[in-house]
Amino acid sequence: MATIVVMPQLGNSVESCIIVEWMIAEGDSVAVDQTLASIETDKSTMEVPSTAEGTVLKLLWEEGDEVPVKDPLIIVGEPGEDISGLVPGGDAAPVEDAPDKATAAPEQAAPAFATERATGAVSPRARALAASAGLDASTITEGSGPHGRVIERDVAAAIAAGPVLTSAARAAGVQATEGTGIGGRVSVADAGRTPEAAPASCPVTSAPAGADYPGASTSTPLKGVRKVVAKRMMESLTTTAQLTLNTTANAAGILAMRKKVKNADPALGLGKITLNDLVCFAVSRTLPKYPVFNAHLEDGVLTQFEQVHLGFACDTPRGLLVPVIRSAQALGLKAFSDEAKRLACGAIDGTIAPDFLSGGTFTVSNIGSFGIETFTPVINLPQTAILGVGAITPRPVVAADGTIGVEQRLNLSLTIDHQVIDGADGARFLRDLVAAIDNIDVTVLA
Repeated sequence: MATIVVMPQLGNSVESCIIVEWMIAEGDSVAVDQTLASIETDKSTMEVPSTAEGTVLKLLWEEGDEVPVKDPLIIVGEPGEDISGLVPGGDAAPVEDAPDKATAAPEQAAPAFATERATGAVSPRARALAASAGLDASTITEGSGPHGRVIERDVAAAIAAGPVLTSAARAAGVQATEGTGIGGRVSVADAGRTPEAAPASCPVTSAPAGADYPGASTSTPLKGVRKVVAKRMMESLTTTAQLTLNTTANAAGILAMRKKVKNADPALGLGKITLNDLVCFAVSRTLPKYPVFNAHLEDGVLTQFEQVHLGFACDTPRGLLVPVIRSAQALGLKAFSDEAKRLACGAIDGTIAPDFLSGGTFTVSNIGSFGIETFTPVINLPQTAILGVGAITPRPVVAADGTIGVEQRLNLSLTIDHQVIDGADGARFLRDLVAAIDNIDVTVLA
């Protein structure tokens, strides 16, 4: 019998995936564990293996479609096998010389997963797109997703079809081709409104010959990781009271330690420890003293964590990802560095498990390697603070004897949510972190 292969559950936080590319086509033979498609979650790109063997009888989605987890993905069976009863929303194949209705056998019920009338369900991506356009997703009565679910392309089609109406305008039956409300929304005030004609005194002119305005351009909808980052950054800035504090730490200690471990016996496995590892390690040792920094703020509830699950911003081909080093405060320096390398490699090549991209309690963002001295990092919700690490720069220093010298200083930028963290607490945290970095050799031994 034909077998349905479903979209797997790729992590506890993943609700749906976008099909990036099919690796097989209808009519191909597939084996168990053979890659069927490349998919993109809101955090990473992964591959879907087959859970059945046979001939691909039907691809139920197209590239670019958003597929809820555990929903049918493809149908596998024997060539020529009748699958009309398995295709979601499909009708039974016509039968020649059909028997009289009075003697026909009772029609079998369609499978439970077959597409039904709209249920009002809206996918997360569809809901986000609708909110950004000021569209009430509940007004879309027919979704093209499984079980009539409204998915992203349904919302995009509704937006392209015409102006968005406010709930009051919709109730009043207002009809207008353009609106004067927020985001161009049609409101009750636009009832009967017609576009204003240009004043008669305005001269009518034509563009100069050969003018090319605005010139060549390319429009690309935000999707995948970039779309998620855009949404989260806006949410962070509009729902928190962010304040950034800047300071510097003496970099002599971490520079000296980095030189020692780089030149250490290769058998010790310390050569790959980086300056960023040392800074993040110092952060993991400072956070337990300040529980409000190692916390989540959601719906007015502050949750403080005993363990430090340290996220670090990672630049990948798909955009910004934040892998999380779990229980970082319990790891030694080498184990800490090894775990950071494992997670960074997985994030860059797209093999990291989605669960390791969530659950962080504090985040470190380091762009100092690009020469940036200070910046304003944006809090990674629902966390309450984030540390930005800038470049190491030379600064003048006055010695005890009055002579002027040069000192290498590491730039640090701490952004706090002023709703739950006061500026003085932020200053204390930075003071202790600077001490931990200045005395990194002692910090590693503690």
